[in-house]
Amino acid sequence: MAANCSVIEPMTQDHQRLLIIDFGSQVTQLIARRLRELNVYCEIHPFQNVTDAFLQDFGPKAVILSGGPASVVHDGSPRPPATVFSLGVPVLGICYGQQVMMQMLGGRVEGGKISGGGGTAEFGRAYVTPAPTGSPLLTGWFLDQKEQVWMSHGDHVAEIAPGFEVLGTSPNAPFAITADPMRNFFAVQFHPEVHHTPNGKTFFENFVRIAGFAGDWTMAGYREQAVADIRAQVGDRQVICGLSGGVDSSVTAALIHEAIGDQLTCVFVDHGLLRKDEGKDVVAMFRDHMNLKVLHADEADLFLGELEGQSDPETKRKIIGRLFIDVFQKYANDIDGAEFLAQGTLYPDVIESVSFSGGPSATIKSHHNVGGLPEKMGLKLVEPLRELFKDEVRALGRELGLPDSFIGRHPFPGPGLAIRCPGEITRAKLDILREADAVYIDQIRKHGLYDEIWQAFVAILPVRTVGVMGDGRTYDYACALRAVTSVDGMTADYYPFSHEFLGETATRIINEVPGINRVTYDITSKPPGTIEWE
Repeated sequence: MAANCSVIEPMTQDHQRLLIIDFGSQVTQLIARRLRELNVYCEIHPFQNVTDAFLQDFGPKAVILSGGPASVVHDGSPRPPATVFSLGVPVLGICYGQQVMMQMLGGRVEGGKISGGGGTAEFGRAYVTPAPTGSPLLTGWFLDQKEQVWMSHGDHVAEIAPGFEVLGTSPNAPFAITADPMRNFFAVQFHPEVHHTPNGKTFFENFVRIAGFAGDWTMAGYREQAVADIRAQVGDRQVICGLSGGVDSSVTAALIHEAIGDQLTCVFVDHGLLRKDEGKDVVAMFRDHMNLKVLHADEADLFLGELEGQSDPETKRKIIGRLFIDVFQKYANDIDGAEFLAQGTLYPDVIESVSFSGGPSATIKSHHNVGGLPEKMGLKLVEPLRELFKDEVRALGRELGLPDSFIGRHPFPGPGLAIRCPGEITRAKLDILREADAVYIDQIRKHGLYDEIWQAFVAILPVRTVGVMGDGRTYDYACALRAVTSVDGMTADYYPFSHEFLGETATRIINEVPGINRVTYDITSKPPGTIEWE
């Protein structure tokens, strides 16, 4: 096979489009999520990439300028092209976006102490009250005379640009909401996209209504367009897909199968590190119920053999990643005429691959994923989910008829139980872990909590403890229960189970799972911890 791969971008979709220009805010993705929930198609692009030519090609129906960590009072601070303000479309500036708008259009921003100035910063919850001047932007706001918002700014607007008027103020932001109604330019100092601005959804609803969006971004429409795109890209050639049973790969496989049928072959690599009955359930659903071609690569002996005696988490991950690529390639080589590799790349992956600063993020832990696979195999990529967020993937899965038992599944890491088994991995420990995890998840489902939790699992600890069962002494493993709530996995809080639930679950695990005599509950949030144990 060839040494390199090429990427074929999906065909541009015929939707009204909103452009989000990113200045490095940590919550820019939340703007896009808010808009997608309103059936508005939007894309995030770093300011460096937004040129006059880009704007002409993109043809936005509206533009949002995101927040960011820079200070507009400093030389060389980020700016959008000036032509953004001559497109004749509504523009909304948020936090840094407000400040850069004011600075470029003739207003004045004063630096705070963080930026070397004397202005007052404002961080956290604040309350905005309305000015006498009203606006369609604020329909449904100020019903209680004030609105809770979330502020996070060191600089502040000291003088608004010509043509702008004040719509709302807060104690430390006299220009909290401003607008130029003639040009449909709007600017806010707070962050309407975050959860801590409770009425933020209404704010965005008003903005997209002013911009004239029809709300034509639906999963039914996306499905139809994606099927057409896949057929146009692939033609009559063969596609292979690494199927893990997770939501992303499952929806990818189902969508591509709808488009090209038997031209798709899925490879399910069973590395012996799956949950109880995982391999059987995944293969049964896709092969027996959805009639997909699935190669079940049962390679447990290979993976567990190379993991024997290894206890360092990074070493374990790298072994699993290397073997996964080798095994996948071995099976893929047996598929005649395969020219395309299907991957469940999501929009957050695409955004993060083009960072605001161009620099790498800190590496917390390596990922097993198939990142090196295309280069080794020389295949073109099919990535039909690369425009979707996770919640949209789930919606598309329902649109395709995948069962809720798969669509609503908690995330499961590629290295599987290897990273829930700190220390050396043995078959005996994995068998104990599978049984304990099955009891725990059963408990969560029985109590109706599964859909409230982002991810839940058991980790078997590399220690043994003394216990008493009946009249005898035991010396068995301890385990830790983990359950977290999250939106995207970037941050997480532990789930507040009742003591009754934890006591009942611990009793079941100890009674039903030989080899465990002690159960603990992990109440660490992320940060400082990670969701997984390794």
